[in-house]
Amino acid sequence: MINTRSIKPFGTWTSPIASSALVEQSLRLGNLELDEGTVIWTEGRPSEKGRTALMSWTLLDGKQELSHPDDNLRTRVHEYGGKSFTAIHGRKFFIQYDDQQIYELSQNGESIKLTDQPDFRFADIRLDERRNRLIAVGEDHSDPKAVQNMLLSIALDGSGAQKIIASGHDFYANPELSPDGNQLAFLTWDHPNMPWDGSELWIVDIESTGELDQPRRIAGGKQESVFQPLWDPCGDLYFISDRSGWWNLYSFTDGNIRHILPLDAEFGLPQWVFGMSTYAVLKAHQIVAAYRDTEGSHLVRIDVSSGSVLPIELPYSDIDQVRAEGEQVAFIGSGPETPAEIVVLDLETQKTHQIQVSACINFDQSYISVPESILFESRPGETVQAWYYPPNNPEFEAPAGEAPPLIVLSHGGPTAYSPGVFSMVKQFWTTRGFAVVDVNYSGSTGFGRRYRERLNKTWGIRDVEDCSAAARDLAEAGKADPKRLIIKGGSAGGFTTLAALAFGDVFKAGASYYGVGDLELLAKETHKFESRYLDNLIGAYPEEQQVYFERSPLNFADQIKCPVIFMQGLDDPVVLPNQAETMVNSLKKQGIPVAYLPFEGESHGFRQASTITKAAESELYFYSKVFGFELVEDIEPVEIFNLK
Repeated sequence: MINTRSIKPFGTWTSPIASSALVEQSLRLGNLELDEGTVIWTEGRPSEKGRTALMSWTLLDGKQELSHPDDNLRTRVHEYGGKSFTAIHGRKFFIQYDDQQIYELSQNGESIKLTDQPDFRFADIRLDERRNRLIAVGEDHSDPKAVQNMLLSIALDGSGAQKIIASGHDFYANPELSPDGNQLAFLTWDHPNMPWDGSELWIVDIESTGELDQPRRIAGGKQESVFQPLWDPCGDLYFISDRSGWWNLYSFTDGNIRHILPLDAEFGLPQWVFGMSTYAVLKAHQIVAAYRDTEGSHLVRIDVSSGSVLPIELPYSDIDQVRAEGEQVAFIGSGPETPAEIVVLDLETQKTHQIQVSACINFDQSYISVPESILFESRPGETVQAWYYPPNNPEFEAPAGEAPPLIVLSHGGPTAYSPGVFSMVKQFWTTRGFAVVDVNYSGSTGFGRRYRERLNKTWGIRDVEDCSAAARDLAEAGKADPKRLIIKGGSAGGFTTLAALAFGDVFKAGASYYGVGDLELLAKETHKFESRYLDNLIGAYPEEQQVYFERSPLNFADQIKCPVIFMQGLDDPVVLPNQAETMVNSLKKQGIPVAYLPFEGESHGFRQASTITKAAESELYFYSKVFGFELVEDIEPVEIFNLK
């Protein structure tokens, strides 16, 4: 067979994926609900300056937007937010981003303001129909230096009157009313723990006055993480706990806790945002749940009474936002060649409906780089998992003997997980001749508590070792050019990136997206939710101030010997812009090639189309100049200081 591919160096291949494709017809699929046969969800739209809309779908009416074009659904509780709406029995309540207040969406599409507390933010709304009120997580910012979190009731009689019904803990989440409305379950946790370190599940009685009485701690503690409590119609309570070392499903019935399905797999997630859901109750003693193992996500139906488990075969390797109503299940599914999409599954007929997609693939499937799961040893006897995406373009091949430049991705969190699924951003690089490896370094979720706790007191060490080991192993295997190894990450991943550059010599370039450079500054200035996060990752502050100094890349910027590009949102409340600016100025003074792109109106994570496209193009331009390959597309130049 005649080879019709053109011979061109890696990085210079012509790609069918322009930077505009990263945002055109691209959506951020958010939280889901099922209400009386209607699927309701939020979707973020980069093309509308990051606005989040409320959408619905029914088999009869199809897909439509419920919210007004001026509405922007988003909560800023914990800064990261999450679920910003609730829908039950046809009523819909949501949180408006601009003022952080609660609104009800009327039948004619009008947004009716229910609260007027400028110092308060709200999240995790539930409707208490019996008492004509909402129950929500509240966050009081009247004193910015002493933010208070609590559970609130909000009257629906037109007054919007608020009453604190639970307080005293640093954080609250997941208020869930029992089927008879007489009890409330919820989660709490306290500093210095994050919810995945240790949290507690409570049940309280609701008095006739609406007050909460006789709180009982059901599960959890300082060394046990509890996730997503849900009631069974018969009054049993389900929850997920990692008391076995893995986030597994449990039930609480008549004062007894039962381990429903013991597996060395994860049903839970790190609760960075509100509204996470990996399982749902179908009917009494019947659950549908998604769990994750080394092969990806799996959906199963569980008969709690008998313990029987029925696998549900689906073409998705990652499943999230599981919701159910009767025999109807909705979720977000994605796969190696399938962008995230909202799916409705009828368990009786096994028929599925794909009702919304996060991205449109307007190019031939042959361009898609399919990820390969790789395991490698970072320390003796300790393996690390990653996803390797090889360069792939049916029109081109590289000259004989050339290895591709490699982008090593260090995810955020650092307690996060990267699934091996389709990503338009990754394909942007692989179709141009870059290899990409997405590393689930020590500390990532998805592999049990012990794997997660590897990072305790070693952030900036173990994550760097793991990312460096991934790059070295791929280079030794001929799958990456050792002279063109790039590390890239955002937020916590940006810290890993900068630490790898300051304290090692494996990588030859880096890209930091709103990354942490100064740990001490982060400990002093960050928001309440993460203000004690570093106690476990680094050590207590200020008691271990010296460790903070020694781990901060900013203090050792003189050890960075390779080019770095920085991207930073100027409205970022988590990692303040001065972190990036100080780092950039330090590298300028040393004569290291450096570029800096600040973005107005962007927070922690980019949402606007113009920002996303500009960042991708600038990064590509930066690498072309640093590694000396020719660009095949017209890109606006980026100022690179000290580039000779």
